[in-house]
Amino acid sequence: MEDVVFLDEDVRIPLDVARLDARLSMPTRNSGVVVFAHGSGSGRHSPRNRHVAELLQREHLGTVLLDLLTPDEERRDAETRELRFDIPVLAGRLAAVVDWLADQVATGNHPIGLFGASTGAAAALVAAAERPAAVRAVVSRGGRPDLAGDALTRVLAPTLLIVGERDEEVVELNRQAARRLGAGGELEVVPGAGHLFEEPGALDHVARSAARWFHRNVGSAPVS
Repeated sequence: MEDVVFLDEDVRIPLDVARLDARLSMPTRNSGVVVFAHGSGSGRHSPRNRHVAELLQREHLGTVLLDLLTPDEERRDAETRELRFDIPVLAGRLAAVVDWLADQVATGNHPIGLFGASTGAAAALVAAAERPAAVRAVVSRGGRPDLAGDALTRVLAPTLLIVGERDEEVVELNRQAARRLGAGGELEVVPGAGHLFEEPGALDHVARSAARWFHRNVGSAPVS
């Protein structure tokens, strides 16, 4: 498959109180866009999410890898570990990123999906509940959807919950969350995988499943 990148650049996304650093990659002019919400203590340089993003790009899906915390906030969170679990703040920022994408020439009117890992999955689900018309699909990798609380019942986007077989407690939390999702959730358990999907082939399994889910539910924007 030929790799053709229409747009690949670092951007700063303005919010009311901060600016978020991000990497926006659009393989084609009409790519659907997948926004990554990273997990506890992680950011846009996460090797696992970058691996998944690169596969999605090869499948002609756009990606946004971003930091949901500013550098100052990340330093504070490294000491206190409080901001990484502030789901309302993280979800609000993710929803603001969705709004920002709708206003950009390169991404406006393009379908959007959200990919959340760990606590970022809860933020993604809350943001999907807050932006039901904009968010077409959600994928969670080793996520904590239970932290989304009652917002689960308001999620209309088709949601795929991927967990490792050996991550037993999180498997059960995801199974319970799938039953609460407003649009229904599909649970996929990756055989032999742990919480971080570090086993050979496990992360590729996640990436392939995510690509299929986003192609089915996000796809590509119509050519104008």
